[in-house]
Amino acid sequence: MAKNLVIVESPAKAKTLSKYLGRDYQVKASVGHIVDLPKSKLGVAIDNGFEPEYQVIHGKGKIVTELRQAAKNKDNIFLAPDPDREGEAIAWHIADRIRDKHARGKVHRVLFNEITKRAVQEAIKHPQELDRNLYEAQQTRRILDRLVGYQISPLLWKKVRRGLSAGRVQSVAVRIICEREREIQAFVPIEYWSITAQLDGEQPPTFNARLARIGDQRLDPEKFHVENDQHAQALVARLREATWTVAKVERKERRRFPTPPFITSRLQQEASRKLGFVPSRTMRIAQRLYEGIELGNEGAVGLITYMRTDSIRVSPEAVQTVRELIAGRFGKEYLPAQPNTYASKKGAQDAHEAIRPTSTEYPPERVAPFLSKEELALYTLIWNRFVASQMVPAVFDQTAVDISAADTSFRASGQIMKFDGFIRVYTEGRDDEPANKKEDDEDDESERTLPPLREGERLTLHELLPEQHFTQPPPRFSQATLIKELEEKGIGRPSTYASIMSTILNKEYVSEDKSRRLRPTELGFLVTDLLVDAFPDILNVEFTAGMEGVLDQIEEGKEQWRNALQQFYAPFQRDLEHADERMRDVKREGHPTEFKCATCGADMVIKWGRGGEFLACSRYPECKYTRNFTRDPEGNLQIVEDEVTDEKCDVCGRPMKLRFGRFGKFLGCTGYPECKGVRSLVRPVPTGVQCPDCREGEIMEKRSRNGKTFYSCNRYPKCRFATWDRPIPEPCPVCQAPFIVEKTTKRAGTVRRCLVEGCKYQETVSEPETDAV
Repeated sequence: MAKNLVIVESPAKAKTLSKYLGRDYQVKASVGHIVDLPKSKLGVAIDNGFEPEYQVIHGKGKIVTELRQAAKNKDNIFLAPDPDREGEAIAWHIADRIRDKHARGKVHRVLFNEITKRAVQEAIKHPQELDRNLYEAQQTRRILDRLVGYQISPLLWKKVRRGLSAGRVQSVAVRIICEREREIQAFVPIEYWSITAQLDGEQPPTFNARLARIGDQRLDPEKFHVENDQHAQALVARLREATWTVAKVERKERRRFPTPPFITSRLQQEASRKLGFVPSRTMRIAQRLYEGIELGNEGAVGLITYMRTDSIRVSPEAVQTVRELIAGRFGKEYLPAQPNTYASKKGAQDAHEAIRPTSTEYPPERVAPFLSKEELALYTLIWNRFVASQMVPAVFDQTAVDISAADTSFRASGQIMKFDGFIRVYTEGRDDEPANKKEDDEDDESERTLPPLREGERLTLHELLPEQHFTQPPPRFSQATLIKELEEKGIGRPSTYASIMSTILNKEYVSEDKSRRLRPTELGFLVTDLLVDAFPDILNVEFTAGMEGVLDQIEEGKEQWRNALQQFYAPFQRDLEHADERMRDVKREGHPTEFKCATCGADMVIKWGRGGEFLACSRYPECKYTRNFTRDPEGNLQIVEDEVTDEKCDVCGRPMKLRFGRFGKFLGCTGYPECKGVRSLVRPVPTGVQCPDCREGEIMEKRSRNGKTFYSCNRYPKCRFATWDRPIPEPCPVCQAPFIVEKTTKRAGTVRRCLVEGCKYQETVSEPETDAV
């Protein structure tokens, strides 16, 4: 019997650890958190020092009982959830629930940044105590989020519509997106012209030079530029007669250095740029790579280190092994004399490492047969970035030439890669190219060849090419660039970025366009404006970043968590009381438009329902006229015309039209609201089987609200018989019931059975499909 118990949060992680620890250790999984604040109420006793009221999560009671039972008669209990604040909270709550008079074993905390045999066994040999400061930092975050979410959200339900939510971090993220959109809307493009000269020197090839100065002033699209076609043509005419001379030649060697291994935010950004993964997908895949992948006879192996980190630190052992790999695979010329070192940003949790492969023994090509396509793509990205981070810089020979013509100066630049260095393995992607990108951009690796040129050399002009441009507005955020913005502003932490993205999209405050750029919805603009006006601190970027600093201080033992909450809550409570009185009641008044009600002639206003925006008469409830609308690319409203069908209303016989409700499209009577006849778009399909309950109706094939097929009596609601299994009009071979039912699943195949209670008829009609070997 095992003498020790190890508890982790994930079944996959438990499976990997079991392989490494042997028979003396029983490994159990909590399957995430086992307790949380209740969903039905605030769950924080504000008057009792913000004491949280934790309760066992619904469905986790059995797991808690199993963990308690497993803890009995164990010599040692090792708590091994992830090595971060959330993992510490899981460990703390497990410890609270399993400590009782029957548990004799001592409770330890074990931490490892990678799930490898060496790391796991080393952590078990050197267990630690539970970290109260780390736990209290996470608890404070949870309470803060609960106070904000559960006290502002009901206000939005009251003033706008039910189902809305606000969050301490998510609302700030939406504000950033809204402010960027307003920058774009307010942007006025500036026209400017570039002039490119095609020139020949004494030796080939022909090359291009671009206008850089007029007189002593350097060209800039916003401050000083060629303004229009007339100005450009006048300049071209003057330059055709000018003498073109090389004024200056500057040659230098430029080095481009590798980037450090991934932290969480950079991994999410790069996976978005190069693989097209949204952050939540990236983190799901990374979780699997961290917890362990089955590698044939080797069993489950954790392939990467812990993936929620803001540290770029790498262990000396990992640096040494990757340097050996670089020398062996690429040659010593790719290996720097000393290991490359990188400085972590201020506030980074350097107890963690950067995201890297756990071992150089598992290159992508070796593990490829055991990984899915997406797992291999992400693992390769992590592998290449880590290997490149310890390689020598790329070296370029760069030449810049200034050319004088009349009172202007043109510039030509060229570069040739002298040595590829780390670029042989990896280069970092880009989010957005600058609208006015320079030809001699220092991050540009493209080769541009110039002929041999010397100062004073006369050049021959071939052609002058004027070209019109316009300055561009700042780009909209993608999920990846928004995470970068949040990180730079100090908002959120590695474990929260993906959930922030999911929340703001699911709550319909933000939508993604076809190019996967984030655009605020009208609802997003409205809620943001209301919250900024009512809660200027909560929606303030600097304030939110400052709260992250307070949480860090709690973690470091420099701040008491109850004091931090009190300092936050006192002004928040005042704002909450004022907001209840002063916030606009959008639900009552709506957002005015230029459209008139077709029934009474009053103004139509935009309102928000469960199904989204719609137009309603401002005289509601006296007039209940409503219309649906869409928005064109410029945001202008366009009425959706009624689509009248050939179907007739079963109640009054009038034509029916297509309508939209909370569960999608349906047919409604054109006589509404006088006639409230409605019908599903999908007509029930007869099965030819009599209802076994009422013996009067017929079982019909129908669709549920979610589009799933089910079967029920056509006399509903008088008869409530329903089943998910398809009725077959064949008698039961055992009890002779008039029909049997059939169900097909991947696991069991197609199975037929009898619905009569006590009848044991069941027959497999077809076996489940199996993968080809």
